[in-house]
Amino acid sequence: MRISIPNITSNGTYTPVLLPVTQTIQRLVDFLGASTGTAVLTGAGVSVASGIRAYRGDHGRYINPNYKPILYQELVDKGEKGAGFRKRYWLRSYLGYPPVRDAMPNTSHTAIAAGMHGSMFKRLITQNVDGLHVKALRPFWDASNVRNHILELHGTLFRVHCQRGHVFDRDEFQGMLSESNPEWKQFADELERTGQKPRTNPDGDVALDGVAYDEFVVPNCRECLVEGRTNSVLKPDVVFFGESIKGWVKDRSFRDVEDCDRLLVIGTTLATYSAFRLVKHAVELNKPVFVLNMGPTRADGLPGIQKVDGLSGSVLSEVVRTILGSDIIRDPALNTLLSSGVTCPPPDDVHDMPKGPG
Repeated sequence: MRISIPNITSNGTYTPVLLPVTQTIQRLVDFLGASTGTAVLTGAGVSVASGIRAYRGDHGRYINPNYKPILYQELVDKGEKGAGFRKRYWLRSYLGYPPVRDAMPNTSHTAIAAGMHGSMFKRLITQNVDGLHVKALRPFWDASNVRNHILELHGTLFRVHCQRGHVFDRDEFQGMLSESNPEWKQFADELERTGQKPRTNPDGDVALDGVAYDEFVVPNCRECLVEGRTNSVLKPDVVFFGESIKGWVKDRSFRDVEDCDRLLVIGTTLATYSAFRLVKHAVELNKPVFVLNMGPTRADGLPGIQKVDGLSGSVLSEVVRTILGSDIIRDPALNTLLSSGVTCPPPDDVHDMPKGPG
């Protein structure tokens, strides 16, 4: 099976719609002000200010031209090749997970959370698997309410499951990887001690240089061992290239768009079809759509879409403040959310990680 990795290229013809920040804020206020319930669709660009790199740059191309994601069919293959792919994936993810786990919501996450808490935004659909939207809202909403309002379209890094359906908390599985690979545990501890941060992709994968993966041990599922079988075919609860999203996720994503009167798209090129088709669906239903992204997107040719090039962190908080107005004074949660959020983008470098232990 041949699977193409989606990319957005402007071929040098893309003309950005750049406006002063004040005008971008006003455009968004005008778009959202008349809404009775907006759906928000976010992508990797929203998490950059939390220190997590986006896949694509301002021109829509992969920032790392050598990026070669492992495909779903490779990861779950039961043969020797599949075992090799899982060693590669889980070693890189073992080092890349802690920076994602420890990342904090930035001002875009907290502004969107405030908009949800203040009933500006009715539903949030995110392509991100970093859990930062949930982390921003969780102190103010219970878990059930969060699940009902936030849909993680491509899954989450914070759960792992085996091929037989046993589910683990990722922190528990991280401990299993440490127990099985003490030399790499020592290396990871040294990275943390010295403050070195791996070059981490949005899916928790890191770049490694000159590393042999053969000796990395992927542990067996503990539940399967209790049942009397060995099974090291494990994957994060993330949709890989070549894997379809679950049917209920697809259905709910369409319902979330249908239940709202407009769609706000933030920080995504919409290269993956699971996200792009939601924009197409909104257009087909004659719902207003506004795209805020730096660079070209897959939806740029669709009719009737408003588009402004820009970074969400510089405008969203002010947009929410303007629309919610005095509600912010009456609700301490809104004031807390709109006064918080980190701004710590990743360093602008193109270097791989140093070699591993030994």
